[in-house]
Amino acid sequence: MTTDTISTADAAASVADSLADRLADVWVELEERLDRVPVLSRLAEGTVTLRDYERLLFNLRQQVVDGSPWISRAASNFDIEHFELRTAAIRHAEEEHRDYLMLERDYVAIGGSLAELRAGRKNLGSEALSGYMFHYADRSNPTGLLGAMFIIEGLGAKRAAGWAERFQEVLGLADNQVHFMQYHQEADSEHTGALEAILTSGIIDESAADEIVRCAQVVARLYALQLEELDN
Repeated sequence: MTTDTISTADAAASVADSLADRLADVWVELEERLDRVPVLSRLAEGTVTLRDYERLLFNLRQQVVDGSPWISRAASNFDIEHFELRTAAIRHAEEEHRDYLMLERDYVAIGGSLAELRAGRKNLGSEALSGYMFHYADRSNPTGLLGAMFIIEGLGAKRAAGWAERFQEVLGLADNQVHFMQYHQEADSEHTGALEAILTSGIIDESAADEIVRCAQVVARLYALQLEELDN
């Protein structure tokens, strides 16, 4: 191994380590903001209602249904030099494109109307989040969207199952009424593992790292916003 090869490897490792630290800071800020979201505060306190849960599912569905389309759009904008990222995006879009159906089944299982759910519109935060995702996905080689995946998949892996368990504790819900959240702990844990492999693979340079962190910051804020703006 030449000195230049060692130097390149060290530089890549330094970028990866710095990126991990910066994303961890974004995550901490998101956690702090989520703790102040009214519906999640009531969930933690044990004062959440079935109506709260119904509203949460209703509002999440309007954004979740856009998940696979923006990932597919991003995949189409990666060139051959970013083949690994294009492949990962295509695989991820395929895995995500039925997720909203699980959410719909949970909604109906708690007594909600499927017709009303499907006729619903995005709230202010969801409009902003989906708009940002599609806009970013239209860029050439939208590597920064790895930051969006860090936030969205991280929430599924680290928070969704806990939310589901707490809703069950407080409201006495059955597994078939919280399946969407339960499912994402396992599925998104796999996704975050794949994401971490990309982020530490050495293919992310300093410029891409900056884009990833900035995208993570924006998506973290907009995701929290959609939870703050239920029904608005």
